[in-house]
Amino acid sequence: MAQGEEAAYGTDTAPAVEPEEFTTQGDAEVWIGEVWKELLDGGAEQVTLFEGDAQTYVMSLRSAAEA
Repeated sequence: MAQGEEAAYGTDTAPAVEPEEFTTQGDAEVWIGEVWKELLDGGAEQVTLFEGDAQTYVMSLRSAAEA
């Protein structure tokens, strides 16, 4: 399971926290929950998880900040 960070308008951005490879989507989601604020502060607006080339999950970091 890999992840990517995106700035506004779907452009890729360099992550403020280096992403990892995860063996499960649950592990990746836990990691995002731990570092989402750092990613947002570093310019990422959303995080996308991929399994191979298939997109499996998208999380808006801005929505998390507003919750």
